[in-house]
Amino acid sequence: MTFPLSRRQFLLSSTAALAAGALGTIPSFAQAANLRLIFWGGQARADRTYGVVDLFTAENPDISIDGEFLGWADYWPKVATQTAGGNQPDIIQMDYRYIGEYARRGSLAPLDAFVGKDLDLSAFDEDQLRNGTIDGKLIGVSLGVAAGATVFNTKVLADAGVEIDPMRWTYDDLLNLGPKVSESTGGAMAMAPDGSGIELLFENWLRQKGKALYADGQPAFAPEDVTEWFELWTELRNAKAIISPDEQAIDTGQLETAPLVRSKSAMNFTTSNQLVAYQTLVPDPLGIAIFPATSPDSKGGHYRNSSQYFALSSTSASPEAAIKFINFFVNTPEAATILGVERGVPASSAMRDAVTPALDERSQMVVKYIADLGEIAGDVPPTPPASAGEIEVALKTKSQEVAFGAQSPADAGPAFYDQVIQTLGRSS
Repeated sequence: MTFPLSRRQFLLSSTAALAAGALGTIPSFAQAANLRLIFWGGQARADRTYGVVDLFTAENPDISIDGEFLGWADYWPKVATQTAGGNQPDIIQMDYRYIGEYARRGSLAPLDAFVGKDLDLSAFDEDQLRNGTIDGKLIGVSLGVAAGATVFNTKVLADAGVEIDPMRWTYDDLLNLGPKVSESTGGAMAMAPDGSGIELLFENWLRQKGKALYADGQPAFAPEDVTEWFELWTELRNAKAIISPDEQAIDTGQLETAPLVRSKSAMNFTTSNQLVAYQTLVPDPLGIAIFPATSPDSKGGHYRNSSQYFALSSTSASPEAAIKFINFFVNTPEAATILGVERGVPASSAMRDAVTPALDERSQMVVKYIADLGEIAGDVPPTPPASAGEIEVALKTKSQEVAFGAQSPADAGPAFYDQVIQTLGRSS
C-alpha cells in the first residue's frame, strides 16, 4: 500500500515553502526534500510507522515522506524491480538475508560519514552495530533487537490440557503433545504449523547440532542434515502434530494468512517482535516461547538478531534529509513510544530505558523474552552470502514437495543441498 503526502503535511510543507521564499535563499539542507520510504509489514506496523512519519514531518515541515508497505512475499520482488529500474526509494527497510547482497551491488550507501554527526548511534548495543556492518562499512541502522520465537495461543493449549516450558520445550514435546490439540478441537486445529520450510527454524536446529547455515560463503551443513530435517517434520505431520500441507500452502508469509491467525494452528514460528502484531489479530491471549529444542538443555540455536534495518539508497537525492529521519526514528523517545517493540526491542539503551516502563503487557513479554534467552543464545552468524534470499525460497519449495509426497526426505535432502551449491556458485 502507498500512502502519499497527507493534506496536513501538504499544508505544513506549503507554509514552509512560503516562509522560505520570504527569507530568501536558504541552505541546501533546509530546502524542501521529498523522501520515499518502503518497508514490509502489516497494518499494525504501518500505523506505528506513519505515526512516527507524522511526528517527524510536523517538526520538519520542509521534508515530506511518501511511504509504501507490502507483505513479505511481495516486498522483495518490488524492491528488486525498483532497484533494477533505478527507482529505489530513499529509505529502504532491509533484512539480514538481503542487506549484504544489496550493499555489495552498490545499491546501498555507507553511513559511516554520518555517524557522530547527523546520526547518533552512541547508545546502540555493539552487536546491533556489528549486525549492520558489511565488509567494514556501516550499511544498516538496526530498528530493533529480536530473536527466533514461537508465538502460541494460551487458551487453545490450556483447553487441550497442553503445557510447555517456554524456555525448554522440545520437538519431542511437539510430537507427543501435538495430537492433543487436534483431538481437543475436533481436528479443526493442530498444535503447530509445518516449519520444515522456514529457514530461520532450520538454521536454529542446525545450530543446536553444532552446525550452521553458512561458513565462508558455503553451506555449513551436509545433505544428510537436510534429509534428517525433512524426516523430523514428516514424523510430526504423520502424528497430526502439525497442520496439513494444504493448510500450510495458504500461508504466504503475511500475518493475515498465518495458520495461527486463521485458527488452524495454536502456534506460529516467527520472531519475537511479531508477538505484538499477532496479538492484534488473535482474540485469545498469546504467549511466547523459544523455537523447539532438540533437548531441554540445548543451547546456541537462538541469537540476538537485528529484526530489520533502515538503509539509505545510494541514489538518494536527499541523503541528509533521509539520515535525519532515520536518526529521529531510532533516537526520539516520542517515536520509540509509538513504535513500541513491534520491530523489536530498541537497539538503543537510552530508548529502551525511555519506553520499557510504559509498554503494554505483550510488549513487556517481548522485552523479558530477549533478556531470558541469556546463556541459551549463541553468537550472531556472519552476514549471509549473496542469493541467501533465493535459497530461503528454495527451502520452502522443497519442503512443500516433501509434504505433498512429490519427493521423499531421502531424495529431497541431497537435491536441496545441490541447489544451494549451484545458487551460491552463480552468485560468487
